[in-house]
Amino acid sequence: MKKILLPVPADPTVTIAFSFAIGSQDDPPGKEGLAALTADMLTQGATEKFLYEEILEQLYPLATDYDVTVDKELTTIDGRVHHDKLNEFVDLMTDAVLRPAFRNDDFERLKSDAINFVGNSLRYSSDEALGKAALTSAAFDDTRYAHPVDGTVAGLEAITLDDVRTFYTTHFVQARLTLGVAGGYPDDLPDALETGCANLPTGKSHAPPSIDFAPTTGRNVVLIDKPGADASISFGFPLKLARGEREFYALWLANSWLGEHRHGASHLFQVIRETRGLNYGDYSYIEAFPDAGELQMPPVNVARRRQLFEVWIRTLPNDQAAFALKAALREIDQLVEHGLTSAQFELTRQFLIKYSTHFAPTTSDRLGYRIDDAFYGIAGAGYLENFRHTIKDLTRREVNAAIKKHLQTDDLMIAIVTGDAAGLATSLTSSAPASIDYPNPMPAEILAEDKLIAAYPLRVDETRIRTRPVATIFETT
Repeated sequence: MKKILLPVPADPTVTIAFSFAIGSQDDPPGKEGLAALTADMLTQGATEKFLYEEILEQLYPLATDYDVTVDKELTTIDGRVHHDKLNEFVDLMTDAVLRPAFRNDDFERLKSDAINFVGNSLRYSSDEALGKAALTSAAFDDTRYAHPVDGTVAGLEAITLDDVRTFYTTHFVQARLTLGVAGGYPDDLPDALETGCANLPTGKSHAPPSIDFAPTTGRNVVLIDKPGADASISFGFPLKLARGEREFYALWLANSWLGEHRHGASHLFQVIRETRGLNYGDYSYIEAFPDAGELQMPPVNVARRRQLFEVWIRTLPNDQAAFALKAALREIDQLVEHGLTSAQFELTRQFLIKYSTHFAPTTSDRLGYRIDDAFYGIAGAGYLENFRHTIKDLTRREVNAAIKKHLQTDDLMIAIVTGDAAGLATSLTSSAPASIDYPNPMPAEILAEDKLIAAYPLRVDETRIRTRPVATIFETT
């Protein structure tokens, strides 16, 4: 197993992380959701010593808990506790990871919760999350990245308790484990945890399944027909770029200018929301950002071999969806053609130099980044330090070269949750200008630019549009 230590003697808390090279990509075909369900059984189920209700009773006076993050490639169980309560916490957490009971009542409860999440919550609670999941599924079609981390309804229904036990003994092994310890921990803690992990099977190093996929050609659309819904738009394409490469930092800077997550100063936000008031927010990403509606800073432990360039246009009226999509695509085209100006480059660089200091405000966050460093093979000072130093060192020429090399709008997937699938399909394939109306008078220069946006050619052929009823999305792979 790998071991990552981040001692911070002044920190009164201790963070422990068990990160396994296991994810939804390892779900057996026809049992999508097995990795996530197995992880839930560890963190929300009984151990050999205690029922889950008894575990919760013991965690409560410790003012903490342990949780799990399951993604495509990693499953990370972590927890943070004050050093005064460390011994009690370590006993509970290590039992959960090393000695799960796999009781049938826990299994039935958690399986039911998982089916309800995919079949109901994902479909009906957050159109933005549904659209993002549909985009990933379409972009990585026919690969092990395609299905949601939580699985499919049919896949979850097919999973048995024996499947969970077998998955655990096969995949939760020492060879796939990165053990992380951070904060003001005692000197003997890492060795004690490592000794405890010897109870896991040795196992074999991970040979991840292929994620080779057919390249996207043209502009392809998936419409998720959800009666009564406004339009939530996600579009993008897979990137051939990984964290740690110098071009990655250059593209990050460009993307920050274009659509920094939840920042009103970013360009797409200014064009679509601030100037025209069409929706709530407009953001872009070059790395996976699960739970984007809940988080401000980039998440940790969602490292992936392949990423998406993704634009997220948060909910707006269906009759304005075509116009908003045109506006976003047109801005990306202009960015590719012209690049960033000197002023835009320098302003964004100075912003990121300061903003990146907030990426990991806690010792737990910094440990999460170190675990991701191990995944990406980033040695030395690590990604966070490399990010800050490289951003300072980048030139505008490098950034604009990265834009031209990696960004485009000709070949992409577009996923839209909509309450007017038929009407939107007509709008997307029409050569007529997109319509846009405002409740209040707008400046003449905005109306003049609106004419250019409205006339922007979407170049979507009706043969490249698929419509999926919301009740069937993620039913199966």
